[in-house]
Amino acid sequence: MAYVTVPKDFTKVKSKVVFGLTKRQLLCFGGALLVGIPLFLLIRGRIPTSAAALLMVFAMLPGFLLALYERHGQPLEVVVRQILECCFIQPKERPYQTNNAYTALVRQFQMEQEVNAIVQKAKERNERKSAGQAHPRRKERDSGRHPQV
Repeated sequence: MAYVTVPKDFTKVKSKVVFGLTKRQLLCFGGALLVGIPLFLLIRGRIPTSAAALLMVFAMLPGFLLALYERHGQPLEVVVRQILECCFIQPKERPYQTNNAYTALVRQFQMEQEVNAIVQKAKERNERKSAGQAHPRRKERDSGRHPQV
């Protein structure tokens, strides 16, 4: 009886379109052929055929690499972009930073204490100013007399 290996994780299985190739592989191989064959046909009369074939292979190599190379499930252009970012774009020293909720709470508490101290100081200053004086916004009570005009 024939046995077939079945992968445990079906997300790693890629759908094949034609000849057991994925769409990505077909597009990359097609692009490589569109670049390589005309190049070979144009230069084979000027240089020896073996050199023209070698140039065709080097011209088609990026298309083949884009189609076939994968590292940890990531295509070649993603891997190259990550290498470029790591080596040239991102800073060399990146200190570890965390978002510590406790320090945020401590800072919030300190700010609230500062605000309360400012408000308390303003209240004390107003109480000292108005000591012995009537409050300026106090409404006049009608004591039965009319104000003098």
